[in-house]
Amino acid sequence: MVQERHYYYAVGKRKTSVAQVRLYTDTGADQVNGKPLEEVFPWDSWQQLINEPFDVTSSHGQFRVVAKIRGGGVVSQAGALRHGISRALQIADPTLRSPLKRAGLLTRDAREKERKKYGLARARKAKQWTKR
Repeated sequence: MVQERHYYYAVGKRKTSVAQVRLYTDTGADQVNGKPLEEVFPWDSWQQLINEPFDVTSSHGQFRVVAKIRGGGVVSQAGALRHGISRALQIADPTLRSPLKRAGLLTRDAREKERKKYGLARARKAKQWTKR
């Protein structure tokens, strides 16, 4: 008898990072880009950010996270992973939508870097104006 692998899939985004998240119903070590989660995100603050959806829904240890993340920096990738986990949890159990929504975990953080404008040093920084 072949055992079917069952998982819930979702995509999370933040700035320029995209996280493809799979939540497996079995237990085991979480993996990000083929490496353990603790190796990719060694700081406790990053791990707390990532595990926030599990804290809100009290579903620690019920799912195994396997994710592929591209683009952005470490904080952006952690935010994208958090968003992806939240969306996958909502798909796994639709009753978890309201606590996740109340905690603001289903909303994509839409803040992005503003583009540089022609004639300016950065997005908004202009040359210093002199009267004489």
